Amino acid sequence: MAPPVRYCVPGERLCNLEEGSPGSGTYTRHGYIFSSLAGCLTKRSENGAVKELPVVSVMRETESQLLPDVGAIVTCKVSSINSRFAKVHILYVGSTPLKNSFRGTIRKEDVRATEKDKVEIYKSFRPGDIVLAKVISLGDAQSNYLLTTAENELGVVVAHSESGVQMVPISWCEMQCPKTHTKEFRKVARVQPEFLQT
Repeated sequence: MAPPVRYCVPGERLCNLEEGSPGSGTYTRHGYIFSSLAGCLTKRSENGAVKELPVVSVMRETESQLLPDVGAIVTCKVSSINSRFAKVHILYVGSTPLKNSFRGTIRKEDVRATEKDKVEIYKSFRPGDIVLAKVISLGDAQSNYLLTTAENELGVVVAHSESGVQMVPISWCEMQCPKTHTKEFRKVARVQPEFLQT
């Protein structure tokens, strides 16, 4: 039967230096081994040698959370819009899915590079749209990540019409429903081959 897993927190005293030698995720102070991470404690004897002390190490359960960084291309879903900005949930950084979604904002002036004063949010995005955007500033606990779609490769990549059918882009500012043939305005992304799912 496997020994019970012991979890520890940073700064927790694990054992003295006579009982083990420090491994990854630990540090020594005053003759003791302390944890420098929150995670699982492991003690492993090297090569089964009798006189060798077991190596004491602490391993994280999961890899660290990937965070959106300035300049990163992110995939997000529009949650709500108003006349000044669109609120989105960031789902992917590059091609890596996030464990937790982050909130982002695409302001009216960051929708496109030209004619910024003529941008209308409701003609660019609708709730439920999947958008490729670039992070232009980091958020904090109170505010969202600020995003831009002011490049040809950025904008709406997936949108559904009012009849629930996935629309097809027909220009940089319009998408059409293949079922009803109605056209809707969007800030359409020119999708690069590396982003296409084959």
